[in-house]
Amino acid sequence: MAGRKENGAEFPMPIKAVPYHHQMEAFRFACGLFGILPGKGKEAGSRDTPPCLRSSGAALLMEMGTGKTLTTIGITGALSNAGRIRRMLVVAPLSILGVWEEEFQKFADFPYCLVVLSGNGSRKRDTLRHMAGVSLQVAVVNYESAWRMEKDLGAWRPDLIVADEGHKIKTHNISASRAMHRLGAKAGYRLLLTGTVITNKAVDVFSQYKFVNPAIFGQSFYAFRGRYFDMVGYGNHTPVLKKSMEAELMERMHSIAFRATKAECLDLPEMTDILRQVELEPVALQIYQGLVKESYAELSGGEVTATNILTRLLRLSQLTGGFIGNDETSAVEQVSCAKLSALEDILDGIMAEGKKLVIIARFVPEIKAICKLLEKRKLRYSCIAGGVKDREEQVAAFQNEPEVMAFVGQIATAGLGITLTAASTMVFYSLDYSMSNFEQAKARIHRVGQRMPCTYLYLVARGTVDEKVLAALGDKADLARTLVDDYRSGRNPFA
Repeated sequence: MAGRKENGAEFPMPIKAVPYHHQMEAFRFACGLFGILPGKGKEAGSRDTPPCLRSSGAALLMEMGTGKTLTTIGITGALSNAGRIRRMLVVAPLSILGVWEEEFQKFADFPYCLVVLSGNGSRKRDTLRHMAGVSLQVAVVNYESAWRMEKDLGAWRPDLIVADEGHKIKTHNISASRAMHRLGAKAGYRLLLTGTVITNKAVDVFSQYKFVNPAIFGQSFYAFRGRYFDMVGYGNHTPVLKKSMEAELMERMHSIAFRATKAECLDLPEMTDILRQVELEPVALQIYQGLVKESYAELSGGEVTATNILTRLLRLSQLTGGFIGNDETSAVEQVSCAKLSALEDILDGIMAEGKKLVIIARFVPEIKAICKLLEKRKLRYSCIAGGVKDREEQVAAFQNEPEVMAFVGQIATAGLGITLTAASTMVFYSLDYSMSNFEQAKARIHRVGQRMPCTYLYLVARGTVDEKVLAALGDKADLARTLVDDYRSGRNPFA
């Protein structure tokens, strides 16, 4: 993010950026809870923590695009600099692990050593065992691995545990939630990061708060449910929050929570770009690398023109989206689910916030896969791709019907003449090579009628042509000319 406003000179965040006002407030709030904020706090009515309130856990309920990762890095640095922590464990969805590595490199202004635990179980355990050094040790792992490695992570003894996209542990009795509850109980400090702890129903609060601070709602799910909810419906299986207990539940929840919505954060820029790098699966990566070599070899056998290069680039772009064509049968085979999994994580977060989402993709097989994912999750959506006739009806449904939560558009078809301001977040699942299409697609949500800052997420397969395409569009460069120049300089334009 750019254009930050406040550095908090009296107790600065140890980051290589000037934070926004709401990020500084969240930083002070958590540091106050953790007892490392100097002074006596601010006047009554401040969102900072009252000096009498202490907690070993804090919830940052910050919507996507408001910078909860950066804020967490600042809090981590303050705890480390105060000598409170030596080991930090970040548990996050698989597609977000790389974000933590990148954000630490970009923003952390304190000594640390970070590893993303990857590979098979034995490799992850070996990596964890060999972490050493005098600076803060940071281990980043996904939720499934965290519960499978619970014994090893517990033996590592993290002082701070961060549950990123904490709604992943909203169900109290699943394996991942139980592991996080047990690991959290042994850590000195805990942070819960999510857009909102209440996803579809208020009962979701319990499991997340059992991790972050079980003193707020207790250790027993059934005691919590009995106090705050009536069981109604067929068989009395549906919990409904008691009106008489609503105020108490919200007061307890917000006693250790800092809330930030895009609507409240008045100093956010109009547009924020977020790069979400994904890792192709080993088999897909092997196919991709073989295609890179093959494409380069084909160039040397004929005239090198922009058209020839872009034709070969097209096959590589299709593969990073998960699909490869069979030249003999004209069939399309799915070889990767990496971007689809990353999109599912984004859907989890944005839908938990109750917000709408626009998803833009280039290729028809991608569009079909995205729609199939939405149908599997029972999410209503609108779609405009090649062959869709009822464009106006699709747009009207997305704009006006609350239950239509997603819009799926093909970049060359849905980029012109439509307004999608019911959403303020857009995911570029894939990109074509046209600057005009790119700018037109972005303008679907950033236009007259939009009252929110807009967030753009780019799904990019690490180490692939996705990076070159996005860089060229960002720099407003002629991609074809750049790749031709690469080749004539002796470089593989696809590598």
